[in-house]
Formats: sequence, C-alpha cells, structure tokens
Amino acid sequence: MAGMKLDLAFDPPWMNAAGSLGFAPDRHGVLELSRLGAFVTHPISLEKRSPAHGARYLAYPGGFLLHTGYPNPGLRTVLRRHGEQWGRSPIPVIVHLLCQRVEELAQAVQRLEGLPGVAGIELGLPPEIEAGQARALIEAAAGELPVIVRLPVERAVELAGALTKNDAQADGLAAFSLGPPRGLLPAPDGGLARGRLYGPAVFPLALRVVKVLSSMGVPVIGAGGVYRMEQAEAMLRAGVAAVQLDSVLWRGGW
Repeated sequence: MAGMKLDLAFDPPWMNAAGSLGFAPDRHGVLELSRLGAFVTHPISLEKRSPAHGARYLAYPGGFLLHTGYPNPGLRTVLRRHGEQWGRSPIPVIVHLLCQRVEELAQAVQRLEGLPGVAGIELGLPPEIEAGQARALIEAAAGELPVIVRLPVERAVELAGALTKNDAQADGLAAFSLGPPRGLLPAPDGGLARGRLYGPAVFPLALRVVKVLSSMGVPVIGAGGVYRMEQAEAMLRAGVAAVQLDSVLWRGGW
C-alpha cells in the first residue's frame, strides 16, 4: 500500500468516523473492510492523553452523550503498535490528528508522511477555535498528504466560510468533515456533564449543515446521526463526497 493517495471519489462512499473502530483496520472486526472506502483512525495526539474524569456516558431520547477525553498513547506509540497494520490495510488509512499547536502538528505530520498505507490526515478542530488559528493549523499540516479538516458542527458553516473566503482557501485543505455536536446533560452527581452527542437525533442538524457546506466549493464528508442507508443516501444527494458512520457501528447491523 506504499504511496497510496487519498481519492475523494471513495468507493464505496462510506467510512468510519474517528473514534468508532480503533487505531487500525481489523480484518476480523465488526464490519467487513470491503464495505468501507477508507478507514479513519481513533484520534491521536502527539503526546499521551489520559481518559476524562466524571460521567462518560449518558443516554437521552434519540441518542447519548459521550465524554472520553480522546485517550490515546501518543503518536510514537501508536506508530509502533499499529504502523505495520496500516501498511497492510486493503483500504486507505486516514490518520485523525488532535493537535492544537502549530509546532506539534508539524512534527506529527512529518512522522506520517511516506508511511505505507497512510493516504491522508483528518485534522480535528476543537469547538472553540478561531478561524485564524484554524487556518494556521491547516497550513502547518499541508505537505505530501491531503488534509481533511473536521469542523465542529455547531460552527461548521462559519469556519468553512472563513477558510474559503474570497477564494483564499487555506493551503493543504482537501475536504471538510463534521465532528459531533457538543452538549450538556444532568449528571448523576447533580452537576452537568458535557460531551459529544451521538444518535439519530443528530441527523437533521447534520444534514442541514452538509447541504450548506456542499455549496462552498470544497468537497464535504458528511457525518452525524446516520443510522439507516436512506439517511446516508440523503447526505449523498445533499452533495457530500462520502459519509462517515459513528455510533451505528457500535450497535451493529449496518
């Protein structure tokens, strides 16, 4: 798989969302890899991240809130444990990076360039990021690998507009994808739990956002609340290049 590059004409047009299927494709996992056009890794930071404290899973009508802190052992350890699996993958591997500083992002990208099986980078942007900081991160990630920018869905239209304003598209930007919305729920201890929202209730918001993004001239990878094939096909009709699947993969039956 050395030299495999990212083709935005994904075939089939489905992939897992970051955090849903682990760090590397599993030929004996919950889903046949031939049913995916690409595999997206669990979010990876340059240095190790520990799990979040407090309530991590809370259900609500139509979905659930998840708060994990994106724990991972750091890029160096991930490469040691899973790099060979990426090279043997029958489908392109997209590495999802969690980096909020230009310097650490540049280091992470340098370690990934030229690795067998790695076809692209998905850059996860934090929900509070400013447009100028987002542009700086995207340009720091620009290099040999295409960069998919995962936008926080609540601010996706705003940020995408700033990153493509007056045709001044950020260097290295290959596509936009969508991260799950954030929310609050009453926690068992009487406080408020914050986290990412998943489930069918997210779909109407996600579909509206991808419809708007698809008119901005940059390829879009849809995501959010897709639980049935007709919902995925609706996103394709809205103009996306592919659709990412998240919690439906944990439930099974896709």
